Amino acid sequence: MIISHAWKFIFLKTNKTAGTSVEIALSKFCGPDDIITPISQRDERLRRRLGYRGPQNFCARPGGGFLDRCAGVGLGPLKRPRFYNHMPAKKVRAYVGEQVWADYLKFCIERHPLDRLVSMYFWRYRNGKRPPFPEFLESREARKLKRKGIDVYTIDRQVAVDRICRFENLHDEMARIAEILGLPGDIEIPRAKNGFRKDNVRIHDLAGQEEIEQAARMFRDECRLLGYSVEPARPSSEEA
Repeated sequence: MIISHAWKFIFLKTNKTAGTSVEIALSKFCGPDDIITPISQRDERLRRRLGYRGPQNFCARPGGGFLDRCAGVGLGPLKRPRFYNHMPAKKVRAYVGEQVWADYLKFCIERHPLDRLVSMYFWRYRNGKRPPFPEFLESREARKLKRKGIDVYTIDRQVAVDRICRFENLHDEMARIAEILGLPGDIEIPRAKNGFRKDNVRIHDLAGQEEIEQAARMFRDECRLLGYSVEPARPSSEEA
């Protein structure tokens, strides 16, 4: 996730929505006081090659200015608040305070949840044999998509961000964000974590109708909120 004081935005990162690619792209505009949370070593190497800022200011420290205001929020005296990947809105709001939360543009990316399931399936088992997809549906990894999806950008079941950007229209969405913020350039999205999903596979290629209906029930809140039908479109070349 990223909190930019320079441009007054908060990017809340969901998973399997090209969030890492967007996070890297947004790092280009960050200043020395902005908060950037760590990502994987592979993705940090890509960020360094592009010449963008890496992880910074994500832990409170003595004399840390802005982060000093976070100290002691729901934590013991020996602990320091920490901003982290896929951090939910409720925690971010508690740490940054009501004024920053109200003043900054808050946005995230969402994607058809059944397409996210398929993306996670290929990503989770990228280095080994994949179990049958119906078995994956019952796994902790599948349930984690809720915690790192709608639970990131809602508070008490209410949408807490100003804009939910659609993965399916990502470049146009990022152009609009750049315009709203007045960024001095385009948000140029690199391709991170792509290439693990084969042949534009959809959930209908992996599961029967019963399993698809089960998956749709798991993510009925997301489908209802964003108007997604049961059948997602074929994934694009931006698969991440």
